[in-house]
Amino acid sequence: MDVSRETSERLQAYEALIRKWNPKINLVSPKTLECLSDRHINDSLQICSHIGETTQTVADLGSGGGLPGIVIAIYDQQAAPNRTTVLVESDARKGAFLRTCIRELSLNARVETARIERLEPLSADVITARALASLDTLFDWAHAHGHTDTECLFLKGRTVEAELAVVRNKWSFELDLVPSKTDPEAKLLKLKALKRA
Repeated sequence: MDVSRETSERLQAYEALIRKWNPKINLVSPKTLECLSDRHINDSLQICSHIGETTQTVADLGSGGGLPGIVIAIYDQQAAPNRTTVLVESDARKGAFLRTCIRELSLNARVETARIERLEPLSADVITARALASLDTLFDWAHAHGHTDTECLFLKGRTVEAELAVVRNKWSFELDLVPSKTDPEAKLLKLKALKRA
């Protein structure tokens, strides 16, 4: 995905922060550090073009090292400067890392250090998650933190069809499956109108 020079520089600064902190708190698998840009940054970046212009709040569930939440916040700095990204992460050390990123990169974002199921409803316009939980669990969380017009953008791997089979009996939803730009076996799930069946 093409980004501006300023966005590219901030993404590089974010990569540097991950490399600096990773030995202490394992933000990404050490094996994937060599391909950090392709495997993690670009994978997260592909979500940005699917976030609607009118979106005011993005909630990234289980942010971990900020993938995709910090990447979205960096992209939005120029594309949608008034949009807020809420990073939900229960691990206090990872929360400290995310706050460092927000401060050092001057991002319009905030961190909620809490378990997703115990957090007050966020009523987010868009909810994102990457490598977090099964769709069965994600749907419960997204339903609690969204509203009637919320769109969910979930990056899922090769188990996506099996996971969809589980949730189709319990939920009704509109689904668009978009092929991943970084992994031939992965998909970006765009979900709307999520309701319990």
